Amino acid sequence: MTYHSGSRAVQDRVGVRDLADHVGRSIGQGIRPVAAAFLELQPMLVLGAADPDTGAVWASLLTGEPGFVRATGPHRISVRGGPREGDPLTAALAMAGTAVGTIELDPRTRRRMRLNGRSAPTARGLAIDADQVFSNCPKYLQRREVYETVERAAVAPRHGSELTSSQREFIESADTFFIATVHAHGADASHRGGNPGFVHVTSPRELNWRDYPGNSMYLTLGNLTADARCGLLFLDWTSGAVLQLTGRARTEFDGEGERTVRFTVEGVVDAPGASPLRWGPPEYSPANPALS
Repeated sequence: MTYHSGSRAVQDRVGVRDLADHVGRSIGQGIRPVAAAFLELQPMLVLGAADPDTGAVWASLLTGEPGFVRATGPHRISVRGGPREGDPLTAALAMAGTAVGTIELDPRTRRRMRLNGRSAPTARGLAIDADQVFSNCPKYLQRREVYETVERAAVAPRHGSELTSSQREFIESADTFFIATVHAHGADASHRGGNPGFVHVTSPRELNWRDYPGNSMYLTLGNLTADARCGLLFLDWTSGAVLQLTGRARTEFDGEGERTVRFTVEGVVDAPGASPLRWGPPEYSPANPALS
């Protein structure tokens, strides 16, 4: 199944069903050799799923030496290691058959690959059997030329139900975040990017962003049409801080065809220094719209 009724509803509203059908032909189940080679060069993977106990949807960051994610079959990837201690998806990834969405993003080349499927724990980490595999255009991806791996002291994550002032400032300075969504048959993870300030925090429990034109598939907005639960992941590309939010989102359409996604915070996990990766400064995508 390439599209479900939620994605179709958004495609029809925007008037891109035919284009979506064309673009959707790029979605397959197989991992091609070029995709397998791409995976083995990456030091991080973003994964989205629902917590089996609470139903909350989260996006999590997994990191490792290049090669920690690799294709081990035409329809399977294996991940060495797992989420950090205290990550909200630890229980989900310890179960067999969890619906997961993943995105592998390389800031050095502005390339990304998405793989959605079902995960199961293994002796060394986890394996994911693919239902959907596809690449996306580099729109709104910021280039970061280099990274290094640094030793960082473990700090217990802070939990909350609303944003602090420092978390609000961090979000409003972000140029990239990741979003996890779910639907009746699976999960998906994608990214959103723009010039700093493209995400607006309007209160300790509300934030929003303009939905920029993309690949016309509307997988994320389609999932939100069917199921409002979602998770957001913000990274500090220098300090390694990881900020995870879970909540619900809705899309508003104005009369001129622009879309705004409004997110309500239900849970916050703030993990300073959770990522060992320190990236260089960004070169903003030329596709980023100017902020109004």
